[in-house]
Amino acid sequence: QVQLVESGGGLVQAGGSLRLSCAASGSIFRINAMGWYRQAPGKQRELVANIISGGITNYADSVKGRFTISRENAKNTLYLQMNSLKPEDTAVYSCNADVTTGQLTRNNYWGQGTQVTVSS
Repeated sequence: QVQLVESGGGLVQAGGSLRLSCAASGSIFRINAMGWYRQAPGKQRELVANIISGGITNYADSVKGRFTISRENAKNTLYLQMNSLKPEDTAVYSCNADVTTGQLTRNNYWGQGTQVTVSS
């Protein structure tokens, strides 16, 4: 089993910054990809950013130039540095990981989510 634990959410004024962290633990052979998703009230969940094989990063157009995703492989930890935050960034942010477990099965895992609220 693999667990993802997020931290770093909170309330911030527009223009401010937050840094989210997601720590993966458990029976991990290899993390194939990790990413951040968000879901605002009344909206569908959307991809914010991810890191896939080879360290390739992808960003939603709405966050390009403001958010930076990074990963510390030795700690199995994913980060999302969010700058120049806007009220429309308000959402529950969830971490996702595509993991090959110690049993050599490949599964997808989600964290519990962390609330990010940006006030105007």
